[in-house]
Amino acid sequence: MDRSLYELKSKPLLKEPILITSFQGWIDAGLAASGAMTELLAQTPTEVLATFNTDELLDYRTRRPTMRIDDGISDELEWPNIELRWGRHFSGQDVLLLIGPEPDFRWKGFIETIVDLLRRLDVKLAISLGAFPAPVPHTRNVKLAATAPSLSAVESIGVLPGTIEVPAGIESALNERLNANNITAIGLWARVPHYVSTMAFPAASIALLEGITKLSKLPIDLSELKEMSKETTKKVNSLIENNDEHNEMIHQLEISSDSLETELNISNLPSGDELADELERFLRGEI
Repeated sequence: MDRSLYELKSKPLLKEPILITSFQGWIDAGLAASGAMTELLAQTPTEVLATFNTDELLDYRTRRPTMRIDDGISDELEWPNIELRWGRHFSGQDVLLLIGPEPDFRWKGFIETIVDLLRRLDVKLAISLGAFPAPVPHTRNVKLAATAPSLSAVESIGVLPGTIEVPAGIESALNERLNANNITAIGLWARVPHYVSTMAFPAASIALLEGITKLSKLPIDLSELKEMSKETTKKVNSLIENNDEHNEMIHQLEISSDSLETELNISNLPSGDELADELERFLRGEI
């Protein structure tokens, strides 16, 4: 383990904590993973357990610090941080949250550092969060797709059948090393309607949090997110209802979803980009 990559801030006594990971900058359609992590942080008071050396891990030209300027006076410079936080959930479960921007450099060293820390902290289960655009309708419950070392680990979640090759984020690389070190690591992916993937879609955050509960038995209050989801659905419906092309697209997506098809040819349907652009302008109050 490269101790130059991190600084331990505290040494709490933890009992089989679970790890939940969400890195900024990787696939997060509908802001599903970031929304789920925000809710976890709101419900679990946390403190920093370890910080990581972002000078070694990040490219500041692509992840620039934020300058606050007050009446022309440079007041504050905020640097991006990667943190491992810990807290005790109201259920009594110890929870670790690995958050911050996805590292640009030294992936292997960073991963081995995390693996060593988690083994020392007696972590048995690690869950990473993400979301991808999919040809599914907003009028149906958001489904999850899981990645895991075995199908038995995610029977309650479901997977995408077949074989695919996709670019991997650091969470996938971390999960691979965790599984090799006898820490069960599972990736949860929310399938977000492609036409709402660039805006906040709380229903997808709800699905991810429900997945965490299924895997870990961690109870999570979803009431606030459910209210937000209802409002988002109303706004999307109000835009779509008077457009025949958009209604037809939603209808075809519903047929596919209800028949449990995993793929849908949407080449002859209205562009998801067109609808997404209209939705964004609508939610901003421009139309």
